[in-house]
This record gives sequence, C-alpha cells and structure tokens, in this order.
Amino acid sequence: MPKGRRVGLFVTCLVDLYRPQIGFAAVKLLEEAGCRVEVPRLQTCCGQPAYNSGDRADATAIARQVIAAFQGFDYVVAPSGSCTGMLKVHYPALFAGDAAMLEAAEDLSRRTFELISFLTDVCGLEAVEATYPGLVTYHDSCSGLRELGVKAQPRHLLQTVAGLSLTELPGAETCCGFGGTFCVKYPAISEEMTQKKAADIVASGADTLLAGDLGCLLNMAGRLSRNGARVAVRHVAEVLADQGGEPAIGEPAAKKKSRR
Repeated sequence: MPKGRRVGLFVTCLVDLYRPQIGFAAVKLLEEAGCRVEVPRLQTCCGQPAYNSGDRADATAIARQVIAAFQGFDYVVAPSGSCTGMLKVHYPALFAGDAAMLEAAEDLSRRTFELISFLTDVCGLEAVEATYPGLVTYHDSCSGLRELGVKAQPRHLLQTVAGLSLTELPGAETCCGFGGTFCVKYPAISEEMTQKKAADIVASGADTLLAGDLGCLLNMAGRLSRNGARVAVRHVAEVLADQGGEPAIGEPAAKKKSRR
C-alpha cells in the first residue's frame, strides 16, 4: 500500500479548463488513501490530439515535457483513462528508436495509473465514505476499458456509496462517439453514435450518468441536454469524493440542487 508515497496528479486539459472540481475530488480521494499529492506546474496536454492526428513530432515533444515534469514521483495518477492510456501505452511507442528516452518513457509507464484503478488495485481501497441518493448508471470509456482494464473497480466503490443504486447501462462498453478527434473528423458518424448512447442512458431509467473520462461525459451531457433528457452527468470521482451536491456537468451554478 503506497501510504505516504508521492503521487503526481496529471490533471488533464479538459479537467483544468472545464471541470476543475474533478481534480479537487481526485486530490481528496488520494489524500484520504494516504498519498502525498502534488500537481507539477510543468505538466501540459498529454499529446493525444497530436498523436491521433499523425503529428508525431509535436506528440513526441509534448511527451518529453510530460516525462520531465513527473520525474521523481512514486506514482503518476490521472482522472482519465484516455490520458492515462496515452502516457502508459503510447509514450513508449513514440520513443522506440531512442534508447534513452524509451527507458524514461517505460519508467513513466510503470508508475502511471488511472485514478480509480489506482485507488482500488494499488492503494487497496475497499470503500468510501460518501452519500449520493439516487439511481445511477455507468459508461465505460474506450481507453479505460480496452487499454487499462478499468471495469469492475468503479462499480465496486460505487456499491459502498450510501443511498446509491447502480443499474447497468445497455451497451455500457460501446463508444459514446467522442473519441477525441474522431468526433471532429467524422461528425455524422459521431452524432449517430452519441444519439444511440443517449437513448440507452434514458432507457436505463437512471437519474445520473457516471463515467471516468470528462471527454465522454461532456459529449454525452451535450446530447442529453439537447434531447431534453433530465439526467445529471458527473465524473465518478466527484460522487466517490462525496461532492455530488455540486452542479452536474452542463448545469449552471444557479440551478444547483442539494442531493442531501
């Protein structure tokens, strides 16, 4: 168990720009698990947009900066399967022809974990002290599920949240249509996928949708809102950190409702 170990939090661009409270929730969960959390100022984007667009030069330059920013930490943790997958899986591939950087990238890969899997698989967290009354459903993001094996971990912790009931989402493992630059390159296909996902969410009967990637959540929240669906959308870390009383994703602060 990594009690007292230094954890570098990779905040992610979307969390920093759109939903900082996810970062605060991650810090709370990590500190309660006994970790010493720091947020390196030198961190930037993980480079995934450039990487997915075939811009290996910029992706490699970004990777070098991220590797340098997180030197010296016992662990690197991100509240995103997508960004974690980039650091853990794709950074080593970027430096396949550079022995020194490949070693550094592989070292970072070994120390990097998605937030919820880190809490359960590394810290041994079995339960949280949180309350969230309502019926929730969970969407498995593609990178978290397929690259990192994040599936059972969030469901296990959610079962320990007081007042929360979990119903499985039809097609939970199906892509929401975001896919980073995919939704920009293929908007018609992306929209059809997101519409199907929104229909599945409504059909679940849940009043709240949870997931571990903000990109997916923003995409699904937008479609649900445009469809007039009354479903709150939140990052799983917010609920596990007992911050479910804050406005949901896409909900104005003026409409904040207490869930106590």
